[in-house]
Parts: sequence; structure tokens; C-alpha cells
Amino acid sequence: MFIAKVDPGYVEDLVQPVVVIGLGMVTEQWELPFHSHQKAELLFADTGLIELETENNLWIIPPQGAVWIPGGLIHRAKCSGNPRGFVAFIAQDSQPGLPATCCTMSVSPFLRALLERIAALPQDFQPEGVASRLTDVLLDEIIAAPQEWLNLPMPEDKRLRLLADRMLSSPEEKVTLEQWASRLNMSERNLSRLFAKETGYSINRWRRQMHVIKALPLLAQGHSVQTISEQLGYENAGAFVTMFRKATGTPPRRFMTERMKNVHSPLNVPAGGFYEYG
Repeated sequence: MFIAKVDPGYVEDLVQPVVVIGLGMVTEQWELPFHSHQKAELLFADTGLIELETENNLWIIPPQGAVWIPGGLIHRAKCSGNPRGFVAFIAQDSQPGLPATCCTMSVSPFLRALLERIAALPQDFQPEGVASRLTDVLLDEIIAAPQEWLNLPMPEDKRLRLLADRMLSSPEEKVTLEQWASRLNMSERNLSRLFAKETGYSINRWRRQMHVIKALPLLAQGHSVQTISEQLGYENAGAFVTMFRKATGTPPRRFMTERMKNVHSPLNVPAGGFYEYG
């Protein structure tokens, strides 16, 4: 498969309000440092799994999902599991109704086909005719795409951020609310109230969500459910599977399998090449 380097600065300078590029990887995993774009960005994972981090949130994009990154938002990304997909650079004011904040969304086969079709256009296409009509439909589909819940909001309070960072770095650690309150010199009631106010989750629910967020990249890399459950501190694989099913509606392996159902053919983007990471 041909992979061509594309300068993101060049893409941002194009007058076209929408530019879609095939996303190809030279390694099974890659990571980009914190950066931002003038244009909004839609990052779609056809295969593999993308992790996106902003100052106050972590996002997971499984196969057949996408993340919308508003223009100017500082973020960093990493990917695993032989990722392929598309990246679209979109002028934020291209069409009313585009998301104003970072969010993940599911991608229908039609939306995926639009991304692939537009990626095959020359990057300097004229803003009229077929190309213009295709990009208009693409924007409509982005606006209509159902949003997903695979994110982990991070608290802003320095004490609570310390707690959240510790749980992320040591997801297997079992610390009670009483112990955390003592460490942070807070009452249990105040700790619970403030954490829920800043994240929208109770501490226990946030921890379960964190375990799902931590588990998905490991699943994409092919780790066994037993290994993942051990790394996350569960007594056995059954307890982990029960938690995952309650959080997502499906067991871990089936979750990843079902996300791959719409992948029927390899990407075919001869005109624009591929945006290379890694």
C-alpha cells in the first residue's frame, strides 16, 4: 500500500473548507506530542484504536469510531493495533451545527464511504461541482452522527487531579474513599461532592470508566482478558468481564469484534496518498 507524507501545515493553508486524507501507519503504534490545528479535525479509526488526550479529558476511539477536535484545541494522540483510517481537516465555520467541543462519534458505513471518496479527490480540488456536493453531504453526516461515551473527564482541582492521575497510573491499586480523603486532607463527603461536580461521575463510577478506557487499547493489542483483568487489579477474569459488560453492554472480546463488522475492504485512496504517522 502506497503511503505518502503530507505536511499538515500545507493542508491547513489550502483554501478548501474540507480536506480528507487517508491515514496510514508505518508502525503498529505511534504517538504525537501536544499540538493544535487552526482547522477542526475529524480523526476516524477504520481499524486499530486511537487514544486522544486534552487538558481535561481522555478519549478512546475504537474501530469504526471517530473523534471531533475543534480548531485551536491542544491535544495529543497515540494509536495501537495496526491503525488505518482517515483524517479530515475542516474549517470550523464550514457549516452551522458542527460540534463546538471535542467529542467521539460512531461512523456509519455511508459516512466512511464519503470519507474514502473525498480522500480520493485532488487536495486542491475546486470548491464547486461534485466535490462541493460531496463535502456538503459529509458535513451533514458529521452533524447527524450519534455521539459515543468513550471518554474520561478529568477534574481541574489540583487535589482531585492528583487522585485521578494516581488511579490512571496505578489502575490496579485498591484505595478506599476514606484513605483518599485522608491523603488529600479532605472529608469523605467533600471529596465525593467535589469529584462528582467536576467530572459528572462518582469516584467509583469514574474508576470503572477508567478501567474500560484502560482495557480497550490492551484488547486492540491482542492481550488476553485474563491478562487485562490482572493488570487492572481484578480478582479474576469473570469479575472484569462483568464490569465491562455492565459498562458497555457487551463482553470485551465481542465489543471489539462487533466494531470490526463494517470493515469489508482495505482503504483505496490513490489520489491524495496517505497521511503518515510513526
